Parts: sequence; structure tokens; C-alpha cells
Amino acid sequence: MTVEHDTVLVVDFGAQYAQLIARRVREQRVYSEIVPRTTPLADLLARRPRGIILSGGPASVHVDGAPTVDPALYDAGVPILGICYGAQLLAQQLDGHVERTGGGEYGRTPLTRTDSASLLLGDTPGDRTVWMSHGDAITATPPGSVVTAHAPHAPVAVFEDRDHARYGVQFHPEVAHTERGADLFHAFCFDVCGCRPTWTHTSIIDEAVDAVRAQIGRDRVLCGLSGGVDSAVAAALVHKAVGDQLTCVFVDTGLLRLGEAEQVEETFRRQFQVDLVHVKAGDRFLAALAGVAEPERKRKIIGETFIRVFEEVAADLSDVTYLVQGTLYPDIVESGGADNATIKSHHNVGGLPDDMRFELVEPLRNLFKDEVRAIGEELGLPEEIVWRQPFPGPGLAVRIIGEVTPDRLETLRHADHVVTEEVRRAGLYRDLWQSFAVLPAVRTVGVMGDGRTYEYPVVVRAVTSEDAMTADWARLPHELLERLASRIINEVPGVNRVAYDITSKPPGTIEWE
Repeated sequence: MTVEHDTVLVVDFGAQYAQLIARRVREQRVYSEIVPRTTPLADLLARRPRGIILSGGPASVHVDGAPTVDPALYDAGVPILGICYGAQLLAQQLDGHVERTGGGEYGRTPLTRTDSASLLLGDTPGDRTVWMSHGDAITATPPGSVVTAHAPHAPVAVFEDRDHARYGVQFHPEVAHTERGADLFHAFCFDVCGCRPTWTHTSIIDEAVDAVRAQIGRDRVLCGLSGGVDSAVAAALVHKAVGDQLTCVFVDTGLLRLGEAEQVEETFRRQFQVDLVHVKAGDRFLAALAGVAEPERKRKIIGETFIRVFEEVAADLSDVTYLVQGTLYPDIVESGGADNATIKSHHNVGGLPDDMRFELVEPLRNLFKDEVRAIGEELGLPEEIVWRQPFPGPGLAVRIIGEVTPDRLETLRHADHVVTEEVRRAGLYRDLWQSFAVLPAVRTVGVMGDGRTYEYPVVVRAVTSEDAMTADWARLPHELLERLASRIINEVPGVNRVAYDITSKPPGTIEWE
């Protein structure tokens, strides 16, 4: 039976960590969702939120055109928590004071508690380390509010108006660098908002199954199965909902990792007895990508070609009209959904053709990767599927910087295989969010066998992350980096140089394209 979950909405002011705020709320087993700051107040309240969080953002409340919310929100009877910019906006709009200090606080900062009765800080220690990232500072609280903590350059680091349920924190409780940040979200969700902890893995599965049954009825449905965790969990959920109405389609694009097609066959056809159609379409995808170097064009070409293949399979299966995809919430956000700027068009979102004849079934589109993994375990999928590192839908095509050719694919495929082997051998595979090779389509000078070479460089990329919305470059042991470089140069023809990417996200993205 579907449960009506208590909801905490996150109003996004362009925050780097907006998705992380929503995840932190969900970790309290309370449903949370991001909404654009332009959402009309009536629409916000129509969703009957138990609480609203105003996110941080890059703007200053003092600049012309600074993002705001309708001040009537503060008298709507819904508890409010402002974080960083959200706290400054809350203070300013409620007649407090926010000043340009000429300085700021960035990074780890000591926080000193000044009020033992703080509801947000609860029974947590009086002093802790928090993560700050602000230039302006709140210097006076709104009438009726009290200061409950301060920091060296933030005289009002936490303020609370318990009578009107208005709260603000200058620091970022959502990031891992803030000590006891989860306790603050727990206090807001339960002590302030009175939410019920009903957002569980079981409830997610039950509701997804009900939604799929309601959408599909007795019709047939296809699932685009890649072998990765997202499509595998989506397939398992839909199979739980409609059983043998589901046919999975694995499209071998020719852009896959070494041995991947064979692994998908073994896992899903033989081990799980799934009705699997294997389409070998490598030549078709390569032909479509011929001469194309621009990454957005690659993604859109690959997305459209996928759909055309699925349409042809559907026509052979009595004209199926439903298509299951493992689309996740970050895919929607990065592809420009929910009033966000387009970072890159995911092939299964921004890369879909306008004339697509399928109705999409996307049981995971409101979930983050960690939630998908947990659901996969709950559904009984094997560990090697659930904990497989993410792999982009366009495959190796977006790890070749330049035109995709058969020779470049072969070079990258073998270099990537070396990276995976050595990372597993070092026992780091589960510790890393992703680890892979990139092939820039340029040549570099080298010396091999006392002779000059002019071959490709390979870039090794490894990151740690919780949800792919932000990521840090992995501090791999030097011995591992040395083995990677030695093996790639010696074992992969056409490569004479290996570099390691030490860029975090932001400013970079995890993938190079």
C-alpha cells in the first residue's frame, strides 16, 4: 500500500550542495526533493511540505537581482531552515542584518555554541568543526530570534526563532567536513518539523512496483539493460511488478569495456533466466559517430541510435510501446531539469529524440545512486552488479576526446582494463566511486627502445564521491600509479605517456565529456 510520506522541500539557489542536502534529509528516512527557487509559493504549499530548507548559493544578498523567495513563505506555518545564503536571505527578509565583511570564512572552521537550549544543536558538544564557505556575514538576527552559536568571522553562525520555526545556519551541515551535521538534520526533521521516518528501502520498492503496475497495466515492456547497477535495479523492479511482460534488450554498441558483452550474457541470460535480446550494433554506432568530435553531439547521436534500435526490437515483439530506463535523479539535474543549467546531456535524458515513440518507465528517476544500490541489495541482486562502478551510457565514446574510431576504441579498451585490474588488485575498487582511463586524441613525443615515438597519452581518472554530484580526486598510492603507468605503456600499443587527473568536481566533472 502506498504511504503518503512527509516531505521536506529544498529550495535551490544554485547551491553546489543542494543535492547533498536532499540526500542528508533522506538519510533520516524522510523524503526530500529539490525545487527551483522560482517555484510559486502556492505551488510549494500545495505539496504540503512538513519543512522547507533554503539552500546555499553563489550570490550575495546585496547584489542587484539577488535570488529571493516570496516573504509570505515565512508566515505560511511551515518550518524553515536556511543554510549559508539561505540563512542570510532569511535574516535579511525578516529585518535582521547581513553585512559585507570584506573577508570571509572558507573551509574547516571552529564553531562555538552559546545557548544550551538550542533545538538545532540538541545535546551535541559545545564546540565542533564545521565547513564554512561565505563572504557576507549575518551581524544581527531577525526580531524574535536568538543566536545559539558563533564562529570567528560569523557572529551569527546559528540563529533560532522557535516560536515561528525559523532557523538559520551559516555553515554547511550537509558536507562530510562538518562534525555532527547529520544530527542537525535529524533535529530539524523530527524535533522541528515532526516528520515521520517512512522513507525506507521497503517503501521505495513497494511504491515503485505499484507505480509501474499502474502505468503499464497488462502491456509488454522493454528494458534497456546495460549490465550496470542502474539498469539492473530498474529491470529487477519492473520484473517484480509485471513478471514476464518484461523483455530486456542489451545493445552491444561496440563502445563497451573489455569482456562486458560476455559478462552481461552470462549474468542476465544464464544466471537470472531473463528474457534477453542481444543486439550487436557496433558497426551502426560507429558509423553514426564517424567524424564527430563534439561531446554533446556524441551523446545525442548515441541516445537517438539507442532508441531506434529499441524501436526496431519493439516492432518485432508485437509493437511494444513502453521502455524502461535506469534514469537517476542526478541525470535529470545535470541534463538541465528542474530549472538547472545543463552540465551535460545524459544520453537517456537530454539525448532522447523528439519523435521517440516510447512511453518511458523510469522507476529510479527520483533516487540517488546510494539509494539504488541499497534497493538492489534488498532485491537480491549480486554484489558484483550492485557495487559495480558507474559506467556512462555512451560508453567509451565519451572517454575518447575527439573522433571515435575502431583503433582508438581498442587502445582505450585495453588501457581501461589495466586500470580496473590494478585497482582491484590494490583492494581499492569498492573505495572508489569511479576509476578509468581516458584517451585524448592527441599525440605526444616519447622515447622507447632508444627511438623517438609519437603516440597517444592515456589519462587515468579516479575519484571518491557519495552521490556523483560532487567528487574528490582519489589519492592513489604512488606504487599503484607506477604500476598503472608501466603496464599501460608496455602492454597497450600506441601509448607512450600516462598522466593522472587530480581535478575534483567542481570545477571539473567526473567524466571528461
